[in-house]
Amino acid sequence: MSKFGEYVKSSYDELVHKVSWPTFKELQSSAVVVAVAAVILALIVLVMDVVFGVQPWTWKGILGYLYHLLISLFG
Repeated sequence: MSKFGEYVKSSYDELVHKVSWPTFKELQSSAVVVAVAAVILALIVLVMDVVFGVQPWTWKGILGYLYHLLISLFG
């Protein structure tokens, strides 16, 4: 059990004293970058689906409804 205790202590020491944690501003900017990238990738997939002729009625559920709505608006 002492090996496990040493592991926990060394892990705590590393997380508290050795890891450099990002500031809140850095986290916010990273979150914005991830959100923008996700939207761009989703739009690319939507365009590919429309170009290659995916039929909107083959989709089910809420996402299928939103997909059908987007295709009816832009397709």
